[in-house]
Amino acid sequence: MARIVRVGGIQCSYPGTVEGMVKKHEKLVEEAGEKGVQVLGLQELFNGPYFCAEQEQKWYDIAEPVPGPTTDRIAEIGKQYDMVTVIPVYEESMDGVYYNTTAIYDGDGTYLGKFRKIHIPHTKPGFWEKFYFKPGNLGYPVFQTKYGKVGVYTCYDRHFPEAARLLGLAGAEITFNPSATVAGKSQYLWQLEQRAHCVANQFFTVAINRVGIEEPWKFGRFFGNTYVSDPKGQIVAEGSEDKDEIVYGDIDLDMIRDVRNDWQFFRDRRPEVYGDMCRLLP
Repeated sequence: MARIVRVGGIQCSYPGTVEGMVKKHEKLVEEAGEKGVQVLGLQELFNGPYFCAEQEQKWYDIAEPVPGPTTDRIAEIGKQYDMVTVIPVYEESMDGVYYNTTAIYDGDGTYLGKFRKIHIPHTKPGFWEKFYFKPGNLGYPVFQTKYGKVGVYTCYDRHFPEAARLLGLAGAEITFNPSATVAGKSQYLWQLEQRAHCVANQFFTVAINRVGIEEPWKFGRFFGNTYVSDPKGQIVAEGSEDKDEIVYGDIDLDMIRDVRNDWQFFRDRRPEVYGDMCRLLP
């Protein structure tokens, strides 16, 4: 019997205030529930602008505990629809210590845990993340949800194949990559890398990107194109470049076993000869 799961990702433009952003997402989360989405992911730092376009201490003030009021607020809506929610926010773990964090809640509203972004970029144009985030210290956990095993790797993490491999080895069936990616610099990699991760690790991915040009920085256009990819690297569903929307697709988790039986990548790995990956430094 097929294990069909409806997954979804929300891409959204910033209306100018944090509260306004949360309210926009609340409506979209409700819409996802009405459409039967069972596992829903939101975009990177969903409840505000991508403030890393500048280096200003004032943005520390929007950080909050995880779990906390914003993640609980979204998860409560998910609970009404028996929907797993994957919720990325700005976390303050203690005074002056901040992470780029994603909280995972099960369909009944139970908080399952969190992922903290591991790889932190600091590069132009406008990705000054080391000013705001400490590198994650929780590894790449995989969470057993009602609908399957879910893992997260955030935005810049996708450029490191080791991240996807660790999620695959830990048993992830559905991975989420919440992102804030602008047209130009890495747009050509947006589908290429993550579809390749799906092939190499034989899991599904929901890749989520913001949309629009955010004031006052205007350093680039977030191009959306949220999509769902299957273990063969095929696009199941894809969003537009310029509008708020839910991108959702029906996936069959049994496909993972079928693909792994055809391509025995995990059987044929040779970790005993990969030691130089850790020993060699640039």
